[in-house]
Amino acid sequence: MDYFLISGGKRLRGVVEINGAKNAALPIMAACILCEGEVTLHGVPDLADIRSMELLLNKLGVSTTREPGNTLRLKVEDEMNCHADYELVRRMRASVCVMGPLLAKRGKSQVSMPGGCAIGDRPINLHIEGLKALGAEPDLIGGDVILKAKKLTGAELFLGGPFGSTVTGTANVMMAAVLAEGRTVIESAACEPEVADLANFLNACGARISGHGSPRITIDGVKSLHGCEYTIIPDRIEAGTFMIAAAITNGEIRLRNCKLENLLAVVDRLRHIGVNIEREDGDVIVSSARRLEPIEVTSQPYPGFPTDLQAQIMALLCLADGNSVITEKIYPDRFMHVAELSRMGARLRKEGPTVIVEGVKRLIGAPVMASDLRASAALVLAGLVAKGETRINRVYHIDRGYERIERRLIALGADIERLSDASEE
Repeated sequence: MDYFLISGGKRLRGVVEINGAKNAALPIMAACILCEGEVTLHGVPDLADIRSMELLLNKLGVSTTREPGNTLRLKVEDEMNCHADYELVRRMRASVCVMGPLLAKRGKSQVSMPGGCAIGDRPINLHIEGLKALGAEPDLIGGDVILKAKKLTGAELFLGGPFGSTVTGTANVMMAAVLAEGRTVIESAACEPEVADLANFLNACGARISGHGSPRITIDGVKSLHGCEYTIIPDRIEAGTFMIAAAITNGEIRLRNCKLENLLAVVDRLRHIGVNIEREDGDVIVSSARRLEPIEVTSQPYPGFPTDLQAQIMALLCLADGNSVITEKIYPDRFMHVAELSRMGARLRKEGPTVIVEGVKRLIGAPVMASDLRASAALVLAGLVAKGETRINRVYHIDRGYERIERRLIALGADIERLSDASEE
């Protein structure tokens, strides 16, 4: 099993190109089930999750061909199979995104209950309720959610949940509704840029969607969708992670292919901490003051501060001059990184969905265990600045969302290497 070995204390400097967004690419790949003809996607990152989605789509009769430059070609070859089985779906939660397209195009969807990161309870009841509103008949057999419908009909429905709008639920219902008869209105729809990117892709394929990027999305059903050529938006979470990498190492990084307008909540919090963020010639330049100010951070649905950057900013605030407060409003149990950061000398106190961060002068290298994708990134960030050597085990988590991150950090001046320990369980 691979692990990272990091010697901290190097200031990061240089240029990094931000890849296409994983969380946009995955539902867009699933949406290709709806299309007649070939789809060409540009900016699809080479990640473990993307490869898992490719395998799932192959099982569902969709051919996938990867070409240089992160281009992926997809085409439906066989529409017989409607079953996304456990062995594939357990690898990542985004597999559930095939539910809506299968139901709309093939009349049946059988999807195993999803897996993914261990960050707390994430039920899919809102997905099912939304698809029921369009006319699906649901059942649960042997851990599989089975949905059937001879015809889908547009409806007005509400997708708000106890922790806000559902991103993948909005995607699933929107993908099903594009082939439904009549008009569908989704109230309390997710506003995330990745949802808007999915809608833009579907429109490029012939769908009629409006209001995406707002809490009210309107879909007028069409008879069919065709293939198209489309470029995935840049990954705002990857961009935010590299911003924090520049800040925590007191370095300077130029980000290319970075849509700063999708990161305004992150930019706001980082500037309050003392991070300098400027635009120049279409790029974003990030540097940091030596003294980091403590702040309060609350994760919220977009356009609020993203839950997927909560762990990373916690690593940064471990070195702030004072006490910070981080509250998790999306996944209240998403704090498995707290114990590992504490092993590195961080002073953290968890109180329900909140963590009090008491800033320290320095972090100390230690062996730590990655528990999920974004926690892995936080531990890498901490290791980059920690005194001594940090070993991060189970880095397969980080490979799900960051393409060869160690190579990109080395190019910026980090002392990090990927090693393998066959004896590790």
